[in-house]
Amino acid sequence: MIRHPAHAGTFYPDDPDLLRRTIEEAFKHPLGPGRLPPEPGGYSGAVIGVMSPHAGYIYSGHVAAHGYLRLAEAGKPDVVFVLGPNHYGFGAPIALDENEYWATPLGKVEVDLELEEEMASRERILAFDSAAHKYEHSIEVQIPFLQYIFGDSFKIVPISMMLQTPEASERIGKLIASLIREMGLKAYVVASSDMSHYVDARIAREKDMKALEMVQRLDVEGLYRVVIEEDVSMCGVGPVMTAMVVARELGYSSPRLLKYANSGDVTGDYRQVVAYASVSFEKPA
Repeated sequence: MIRHPAHAGTFYPDDPDLLRRTIEEAFKHPLGPGRLPPEPGGYSGAVIGVMSPHAGYIYSGHVAAHGYLRLAEAGKPDVVFVLGPNHYGFGAPIALDENEYWATPLGKVEVDLELEEEMASRERILAFDSAAHKYEHSIEVQIPFLQYIFGDSFKIVPISMMLQTPEASERIGKLIASLIREMGLKAYVVASSDMSHYVDARIAREKDMKALEMVQRLDVEGLYRVVIEEDVSMCGVGPVMTAMVVARELGYSSPRLLKYANSGDVTGDYRQVVAYASVSFEKPA
């Protein structure tokens, strides 16, 4: 069973060579990190994961590249938990995927079904439901970046979150952290989220920085409160809160805001932007 790409040719190129060049351009972009990632070495454990945007690569790929450069520097994982919001409303509230592989124009990545089975056996909030993943872009757009960096030497655990509450994020985050700890997993968590949507760039930045301050504090309740009270249209707050819980539980207490930008930086129109942030969850120096 293969989960075929739903957004190749729209969010990112469907030609393999063009896709590789597009990813490389994101790394070398003036708003990107400015250099290609190194050949990853052994897993260092210096970083447990990243928050990464999920718009079309032309708009947010250069922001995502900051986080993926950091993962490349931190070394090869065995498994990557990729969490994204459910934009379309299909499937279970929090859904694992039943497919054996996810395909992109760069090839196939294996789903760690054994790890998913273990997760589902421990946490009843999780359900297997491929319908939640079939059309969703938030996880899909992360996979080519991971393939570009790590090839096919890793597995993924895709988790779609329609239910995005602090309680749900605490439960999933603590489960992931416990599995990483107990099983000695060489793992990363990628939390897929964009920031403010369709507001003036100045307003977006003002609101988003309040939210990102809470992310950097690993304050789950604080982030949720800011998103509600400030009306921050951050679509992946659940995945990000989950990554924050994993980081907190495993001692990655020094998150870094790597890059913040918005669609106006590409289009020149700052009146109605979508904003993006890349954050790495790091061990203290």
